[in-house]
Amino acid sequence: MSLTPRQIVAELDKFVVGQDQAKKAVAIALRNRWRRRMIEPEFRDEIYPKNIIMIGPTGVGKTEIARRLAGLSDSPLLKVEASKFTEVGYVGRDVESMIRDLTELTITRLKAEEAEVVRDKAREVAEERLLDLLLPGRQANPEPQPGPRPQALRPGQTIELGHMSGPDQDQYNDQQNDQPGDGSHSRTRERLREALRAGKLDERFVDLEVTARTSPRLEIFSNQGVEEMDLNLKDIFGQMFPGQTKRRKVKIPEALEMLTNEEAGRLVDMDQVVNKALAKVAESGIIFLDEIDKVAVKSSGSGPDISREGVQRDLLPIVEGTTVTTKHGPVKTDHILFIASGAFHMAKPSDLIPELQGRFPIRVELDSLNAEDFVRILTEPKSALVTQYQALLATEGVELSFTDESVRAVAEMADEINQATENIGARRLHTVMERLLEEISFTAPDLDPDDRKIVIDADYVNTRLEQVKEDRDLSRYIL
Repeated sequence: MSLTPRQIVAELDKFVVGQDQAKKAVAIALRNRWRRRMIEPEFRDEIYPKNIIMIGPTGVGKTEIARRLAGLSDSPLLKVEASKFTEVGYVGRDVESMIRDLTELTITRLKAEEAEVVRDKAREVAEERLLDLLLPGRQANPEPQPGPRPQALRPGQTIELGHMSGPDQDQYNDQQNDQPGDGSHSRTRERLREALRAGKLDERFVDLEVTARTSPRLEIFSNQGVEEMDLNLKDIFGQMFPGQTKRRKVKIPEALEMLTNEEAGRLVDMDQVVNKALAKVAESGIIFLDEIDKVAVKSSGSGPDISREGVQRDLLPIVEGTTVTTKHGPVKTDHILFIASGAFHMAKPSDLIPELQGRFPIRVELDSLNAEDFVRILTEPKSALVTQYQALLATEGVELSFTDESVRAVAEMADEINQATENIGARRLHTVMERLLEEISFTAPDLDPDDRKIVIDADYVNTRLEQVKEDRDLSRYIL
């Protein structure tokens, strides 16, 4: 059962202060997706998402609303700035790349989820491989060799024994004398397994062969123009120039983790992951198109405005519904939810081309934030700034607390600076709080135990920030 609109708003309230109209709009849009899935299949494809334009200054919660909405619905989300796109024929990114990027992100996430499902089985296989390293198989009648007998290892793999004495040395001697297939070999293997699981071998080293990373120059070259081609240059060059391997000496816990990840990757059915990802993107994907106002300026007939209008026309088929070719398969965009946002200081939504306006039927205006909102932002959300700094300094053994008066002083100061300089909304709180707690953060590791309980009051706030606030030029650069 999907969350009701009221429940969605309640969840968003835990992270975003105010902006009730915007929360209500996105809650309805999300609920409509569930309603659409409940309809008969033959009628389902005729119902398209109602795309949204959020209008409001920076730092008022537009991005946070979209991000939290995707988390509530477990929907693939991609945030992209419209100003990064240019009309086809100009230097810049192709608008279809956002669908490809969303597809890649979804595949990566689903692959990680599937790998977690098979992780227990992968760890069992990895443990067996590691035991093969620690207790390699031997010939039935090995030829005697002068001096210390070498270890029989897999190709390209060795074990670093280091200095051993006592039980470890006795265990190693047992391993050397055991023959595969006899009972002593099995008993030794089980003893090694127990030692491995008990952490008694954590300081031992093994050499593993790992695939070397692709050359940076190849990575740079392979990313040029990929968006406009149905070919994946990385795959082509990967076949022409197979990846090189190198040997790394790692401790046994790290080796076990590396082998587990490798085995988990083998156990994941990538065909199933890709098919699931393509369906998930097409049915529940969300694209947050930021800075849409930067391409909304009406064309004057020449100059950069031509390209801006061209971007709108390139966006139009994606938003209307088309099929985008990716290296994993085609993706239909008909039912992807697009949430556009912009400050619209120099333009207005009606400056978009009429066809694109019609594809964003829901428009909500977000309110500018004031000192009262800042007080709530500092203290109410789950990830409130005050809570964040308390958690950070608690790692140093510092108990940090704020009085109500100090929180209000920070909020009022941030509001005053926003009004006196550029209004960057709640982001101003980050700069003010960082400046306020700079000295405490710097000295926290060196404080005496008796000085690790710190109370921030209004006087401390005024002392730390008053001089910066009064100097307009200084506050413009620092806050």
